[in-house]
Amino acid sequence: MKDKNIVIVGGNSGIGKATGSLLREAGANLFLYSKSGNGTTELDVTSDFSEIPGLPEVIDGLVFCPGTINLKPFHRISMADFHQEMEVNFFGAVRVLQACLKGLKKSSEPSVVLYSTVAVQTGMGFHSGIASAKGAIEGLTRSLAAEWAPSKIRVNAIAPSLTETPLANALLSTPEKKEASDKRHPLGRIGTAQDIAEATVFLLSPKSSWMTGQILHIDGGMSNLK
Repeated sequence: MKDKNIVIVGGNSGIGKATGSLLREAGANLFLYSKSGNGTTELDVTSDFSEIPGLPEVIDGLVFCPGTINLKPFHRISMADFHQEMEVNFFGAVRVLQACLKGLKKSSEPSVVLYSTVAVQTGMGFHSGIASAKGAIEGLTRSLAAEWAPSKIRVNAIAPSLTETPLANALLSTPEKKEASDKRHPLGRIGTAQDIAEATVFLLSPKSSWMTGQILHIDGGMSNLK
């Protein structure tokens, strides 16, 4: 990954921050964006934009990390809640992808990494909002992988289970909640940002050069084991 230009949206915390740390160690050139700024270039993915300031001319890798966790029973989810889930998780990704496409096409080995959730393939109560939005991401991943294959742009997604990041703080706010979440996973623990970052760097790297249109389930066995 040395000297590769990697754009990370949502790069100041959680999975994005952990991915950036690994890529920095590997010698990549990082272009970091987040809603809060805080050491990155400020970018609100729910705003109306067609260009992103400060992008490199050539983009070798793009990682889109923004997400939401808004778990409610279906009868309590408002249309505004559903719109927000889609704006952040899906439409935000669409805006960023469109803004970065020109730079991706100029790379010799371009790779895009998006994020889904284990809840798309594994039915989970109270997840209808996020599962719907991330289901759209999985469809987008496969569609763009097919459309962009002639341009050699690879598009893959990772579908984690619950991961210990700031986004998940409310679900892991006590030792009891953390222990219960660990026990729900066949491997006996929830994920870490490092777990997902390692998979992200793999998908960005030449080591995955024959992979596109795939949804990787990095989830402690949650999606297919009992």
